[in-house]
Amino acid sequence: MAKKHHPTPNLDQLEPGPWPSFVTGLKALSNKSEMIGDLLGQLEHSYQTKKGYWKGGTISVYGYGGGVIPRFSEVADKFPASREFHTLRIMPPAGMHYNTDILRKLADIWDRHGSGLIAFHGQSGDIMFQGARSESVQPAFDEFNALGFDMGGAGPSVRTSMSCVGSARCEHSCFNEARAHREVLNNFTDDLHRPALPYKFKFKFSGCPNDCMNSIQRADMAVIGTWRDDIQIDQAKVGEFIAEKGRNYVLDNVTSRCPTRCMSLNDDDTLTVDNHNCVHCMHCINVMTKALSPGKDRGVSVLVGGKRTLKIGDLFGSVIVPFMKLENAEDYERLTELGSEIIDFWAENGLEHERCGEMIERIGLENFLEGIGIEVDPAMVSQPRTNSFVRTDMWEEEAEKWNQRHTGEASA
Repeated sequence: MAKKHHPTPNLDQLEPGPWPSFVTGLKALSNKSEMIGDLLGQLEHSYQTKKGYWKGGTISVYGYGGGVIPRFSEVADKFPASREFHTLRIMPPAGMHYNTDILRKLADIWDRHGSGLIAFHGQSGDIMFQGARSESVQPAFDEFNALGFDMGGAGPSVRTSMSCVGSARCEHSCFNEARAHREVLNNFTDDLHRPALPYKFKFKFSGCPNDCMNSIQRADMAVIGTWRDDIQIDQAKVGEFIAEKGRNYVLDNVTSRCPTRCMSLNDDDTLTVDNHNCVHCMHCINVMTKALSPGKDRGVSVLVGGKRTLKIGDLFGSVIVPFMKLENAEDYERLTELGSEIIDFWAENGLEHERCGEMIERIGLENFLEGIGIEVDPAMVSQPRTNSFVRTDMWEEEAEKWNQRHTGEASA
């Protein structure tokens, strides 16, 4: 058990105020973990010298090429208990569903083998078990694996995926997020555990356009629930909402905030929606959840290329499949095959340390779509009707091709 406590005058300044402080949590944990006590000392030392003292290395478990984030201290002589502070990335269940029994078992394992510090969850969705020595990594993973949990991704590989709680609890859900998550990730297990790609590749699954998984901004392949018919309106519930909140509230907070002004409040306290101009922003549905809901013809949109800053600035995902159904085994197989086509093309054409979105920026979306075998669709345009300098020759021919293609799909 830890007995010594390093003075932390700089870290102490992060504790006052109305918000919970990680420093307070680490201090409480240091009472039973000497490793955390020295971790606080090293962090205070970094604050004083304005320099980080962690270096990487290579640590893994048998049969795997990634999943452990190695951290070795350059000031181990000053803080010996935290000389090694490795992190195990463990994949959570789809939708992040746990019960208290499993959570207690996970915590007990980490108390035995690590520092006791756990983060639910990292940006890739992993459970982050932070603070283990090299000799403890394999025994800890063996116990996690015995519970049914697998190592998460790290390095130039397919990374751990994230999916929202979705249809288990959310009335906005437009597809089975957990099934899509598992069907796709089970296909890429080898790519997840044995890094062999240009860089990281992330899948994320959000059940509706609210995109609670931030997939548009953070996923190389984002699967987002949507619908292609009319928003469902319960006019009786609309009336109840107006009776409770008032007409001005609806005008100020619903109809006037529609980005395309496709909603109107009628004199008889009913709502009218011009669904052809609806962009599925979800604002009206979020505000009037009982009165409005997504349409019945539900499926997903697939976007590719989202990422944070790396070689170039932040990128949002680009739509490559405006709508597809996810209802049966064939639909899920089609989604998995699409992921395989994208990863294979990127693995062959991406530069080292280049995300998929950066490759698309470099070679052009048209070449990317041709490479993965997807035809251009008008819904892929990122900013329609904003450029007056547009070539109009061949429009009729291209429009006819598009109409024939989609008429054929509808009849099939």
